[in-house]
Amino acid sequence: MMPVFQRLVRFIASDGQIYYGEAGDDWQSELVGRTVKVFTGLDPWAPDFELSNQLATIQQVICPLDKVPNVLGIGLNYRLHVKEAGFPMPSEPVLFSKAADSLAGPYEDVPCHPVAKEVDWEGELCLVMGRDAKNIPEDQDPLSYVLGYTVGNDVSSRYWQRPERCGGHFNYAKSFDKFSPVGPVIASLQAVGNPEDLRLRTWVGNELMQDGKTNDLIFDLRRIVRHCSNGTTLRRGTVIMTGTPSGIGATMTPSRFLKDQDVVKVEVERIGTIRNKMVFQ
Repeated sequence: MMPVFQRLVRFIASDGQIYYGEAGDDWQSELVGRTVKVFTGLDPWAPDFELSNQLATIQQVICPLDKVPNVLGIGLNYRLHVKEAGFPMPSEPVLFSKAADSLAGPYEDVPCHPVAKEVDWEGELCLVMGRDAKNIPEDQDPLSYVLGYTVGNDVSSRYWQRPERCGGHFNYAKSFDKFSPVGPVIASLQAVGNPEDLRLRTWVGNELMQDGKTNDLIFDLRRIVRHCSNGTTLRRGTVIMTGTPSGIGATMTPSRFLKDQDVVKVEVERIGTIRNKMVFQ
């Protein structure tokens, strides 16, 4: 069974311990400094994971997942993004994998290695798998395998996405350490409601770069989960980044890429906001 929650926040408390807490209904409120009820158990898959009456005060919000088996991405999944990129409309989900060590927290700095040139932003709605899935039967709802939703930034080195360097494979361009910041919470399916009617916005500094809605998705979330599970075990804890709307730097004229100390903020309605500073090494 899935644990019962509204919005899970993983944090370091004022006592120095790490907890999962219940962030509740107000997805726009500041988390740091709030006192919340905490869950027993080390993670959402622990048999004793349930909300307790113990209280703790949030000192630092950290990645909602300690580790992941995999991060999967869906490319070219917003109609307006496909149009701006000048690609044909895909007939099947475009799937790529990101390294597990690309995972980062919602407010962590993102280190950009010197070889990671032309770094771009991609604000995304993400899924977190709640249980293993493989070959999901047609009579089962794929979302019943999902723990919840979170916000992500599919940070990408466009230099390594160019055909002459990648051969059509995006893994290296997107798998640098901490190139998958997510958070600040995992919101339950019930708390979010309809995931295909959410506003998604991305800022670089104070400049709004992306302002889209998930109703522009080409492949809906059920199709994505089912596709990713076909013939392959989709492990619990896997993060699936479901695609980015229009407004990326690579398609601007001239192209615009991230610079040292740029802060990228991604907000998905009903879930929350992540902010990550790019630190070029």
